[in-house]
Amino acid sequence: MGYESVVAPRSRQSRKRPPALAQPHRPYPALARAGLVLAGAGLGAVTALAITAETGAELRAPGGAATFLGSLTGLTGMYLALLMVLLVSRIPAIERVLGQDGLLRWHRRLAPWPISLLIAHALFITVGYAQAARAGLGHQVAVLLTRYPDVLIATVGLGIMCVIGIVSLRAIRRRLRRETWWLVHLYMYLALALSFAHVLALGPSFVGHPLTQIVWSVAWAATAGLVLCYRFGLPVVRSLRHRLVVHEVRQEGPGVVSVICSGRHLDRLAIAGGQFFFWRFLTRSMWWQAHPYTLSALPQPPYVRLTVKAVGDHSAAVARLRPGTRVAVEGPYGAFTKYAQQRPQALLVAAGIGVTALRSLLEDMPRNAAPVVLLRGTSPEDLVLRKEVAELVRYRRGRVHELVGTREQVVLDERSLQRLVPDLHRRDIYVCGPEGFVTTIVDLAARLGIPAEAVHHEAYVL
Repeated sequence: MGYESVVAPRSRQSRKRPPALAQPHRPYPALARAGLVLAGAGLGAVTALAITAETGAELRAPGGAATFLGSLTGLTGMYLALLMVLLVSRIPAIERVLGQDGLLRWHRRLAPWPISLLIAHALFITVGYAQAARAGLGHQVAVLLTRYPDVLIATVGLGIMCVIGIVSLRAIRRRLRRETWWLVHLYMYLALALSFAHVLALGPSFVGHPLTQIVWSVAWAATAGLVLCYRFGLPVVRSLRHRLVVHEVRQEGPGVVSVICSGRHLDRLAIAGGQFFFWRFLTRSMWWQAHPYTLSALPQPPYVRLTVKAVGDHSAAVARLRPGTRVAVEGPYGAFTKYAQQRPQALLVAAGIGVTALRSLLEDMPRNAAPVVLLRGTSPEDLVLRKEVAELVRYRRGRVHELVGTREQVVLDERSLQRLVPDLHRRDIYVCGPEGFVTTIVDLAARLGIPAEAVHHEAYVL
């Protein structure tokens, strides 16, 4: 069977999930809950470790209280920093439950704490050592940096973390190219590595406690192992197995192209509709960066398709790819799938290029799904893949509403949404598109009383 059926579904077979594809992995929320319990237990153990390492006499000694607080904040800060790394290590069992958006939200919420605690650690330790030596703070800083090489190296690591924290502030982050922000964040791995040695060499909870040193070393090694496995090893193995190359680049609309790739063993690619990959196109200017793009159709072996809108340097360069370009992939990722659905039916809302996730999600829905789809665009040309969506919805006995015009011309509020979807309270809501649009729909659903667990969203940060 040719790939024409994936590009524009016309046959009965193209309207449903190709039977030869491997079934996607189901999410298991119990695993995520177990991970949360384990993380909480680890935090408790780290806190207990810092408390039990100090004796009453040590606390009463000059500088003892400050040194204790320095040890407590240091251990807690480093533990939370490891958790931050684990949140973005893309562990499949956790990612399938929370999705990339969910993991990144937790990552951002957690981020201020390890940096703040590690700064407090540096201050408390300096004060404690100065009090114990009956020296001034300036003198003690000089002593720590010149006589303890591990402290100097750790200070460099803390400085890198602070720079990353500043760059991550929303006001600054929005002014940076994605590539620059990504490169800066890679230095977090270096910062953690620089901080590792001084923890074991000088930490009161570790000096003279070989078992504690072993346990902490195993925790660091396990974190590094998970990152290497899921961020590097698995993508390399998957890319070598499927050996994707660009087969064709096809214009879909103004600034929008579909990239059709061919590869091997795509029937073994366990992917659900609505999921995405990180794509690395191996050209001279693009090989060093991977960007997330959703599949706009389920694989049709030996082909797979993504559809991209030019909104930045990388996405604009995608339109210039040539047939034969090799492709490396990482994924699939995302919890924006049929497995998230809580209610019998669904409302699917897309703006602009957000239609890609909804198009593949539709393909994964059963024949009797009866979905309602809202496609939002400023002009008819913005509604890319509209014919494919209409065909998929018609096959599933649903209906499509195309909302075309400016925000002033087409108002989507509580009244208009309930008019378009009278049985809204019987449906889950899936929404995908630019960040501002997604936030608007999520807030609208909340005002209409739709439970948060029945609202699933994927935002494209442009």
